[in-house]
Amino acid sequence: MSGPGATGARPPRPVNQLRRARWAIAAVFLVHGSVTGAFATRVPWIQDHTGIGPGRLGLALAFPAVGASLAMPLAGRISHRLGARTALRVLLALWTLALVLPALAPNLYALCGALLVYGAASGMADVAMNALGVETEDRLGRPIMSGLHGMWSAGALLGSAAGTVAAHAGTDARLHLGGTALVLTLLGAAACHGVLDLRSAPEEHPPPRFALPPRSALVIGAIGFCAVFAEGAGLDWSAVYLRDRLGTDAGLAAASTTAFACTMAAARLAGDTVVARLGPVRTVRGGGVLATAGGLLIVTARQPAAAMTGFALMGLGIAVVVPLAFAAAARSGPAPSQAIAGVATITYTSGLIAPSAIGGIAQATSLTLSFALVTTLALGLVAGARVLRVPGREARKAVDAPAGDLEAS
Repeated sequence: MSGPGATGARPPRPVNQLRRARWAIAAVFLVHGSVTGAFATRVPWIQDHTGIGPGRLGLALAFPAVGASLAMPLAGRISHRLGARTALRVLLALWTLALVLPALAPNLYALCGALLVYGAASGMADVAMNALGVETEDRLGRPIMSGLHGMWSAGALLGSAAGTVAAHAGTDARLHLGGTALVLTLLGAAACHGVLDLRSAPEEHPPPRFALPPRSALVIGAIGFCAVFAEGAGLDWSAVYLRDRLGTDAGLAAASTTAFACTMAAARLAGDTVVARLGPVRTVRGGGVLATAGGLLIVTARQPAAAMTGFALMGLGIAVVVPLAFAAAARSGPAPSQAIAGVATITYTSGLIAPSAIGGIAQATSLTLSFALVTTLALGLVAGARVLRVPGREARKAVDAPAGDLEAS
């Protein structure tokens, strides 16, 4: 920004600063997702490096969710102490640098510890960036949360694409993830420079280090649980369903998983337009109808094309639910970070248990009944969508935002 003595230049208007903040927080979501995508592609290398079997690997992969659940409540206190921008810069850097830790682990115990730290860093950065995303959305006066989560999905796809290339080339994961961590840390620091610089009032008490989420967050989290359960089922089991239930060849079955992920990313990127037109309640209710129809198509399919269409409908239907759940949580009470942490904990838990729950039900009965459960949960989105209603107040407009909160440097 030009100094007072500069000539021929004016300080940027608040609306321009808000637009810059919007694209900056979008870049943060992209970086965060890229870490997840990069890590996922190198799990086989990490398994070989540590010499553990599938059962122990499954145990280790539960630790990121444990770490995230334990650490997410701390994000609000860190933001209170450091300010939103500095807190996000620190927490995002911890997350990007934590990417290298799992590849350095020599055995199961070290891997569990590394993944615990990895998950804790992920969860705290997740809460901080979603809180800033909701605040940016409120100040802009129009929906952006679905698009932000679409950027996260795009980042995950980019990270996994680069990781796939590295894995195919036989690159040591320590080198690949170390280089990726460095690049993403620099990109994250640059992105954080443009986000809103919000600070707590001097008389405001810091949030507790650990506290139970408010009841409103638990109700909203139940909606997120249904969506993330369906997402986990689609991503982890769609290929298996097509192969085992419908006799599809391995290549086409694998393509269904990629198509499901791409469908969700595209729907999230376009979702803000739908939310602006219909509102969050009708959007989620309509999405629940689509996801339920997709689930019914999956469980009744006799041909691969029908099942793949069902998975596509399910991806479209659930895509915007989690972004809207985070936004609703942030507006549900006086402690946005605490509410977002509560909803995030529930969704992380859903993502953790969904793959094993689907497998357990399939083992005891059949994959068809497993996806009948997913369909029932999708129907729950229709019934519970009203909890995402925006409170009856006008969103703060860009021109009304305090100048001190929008300072960009």
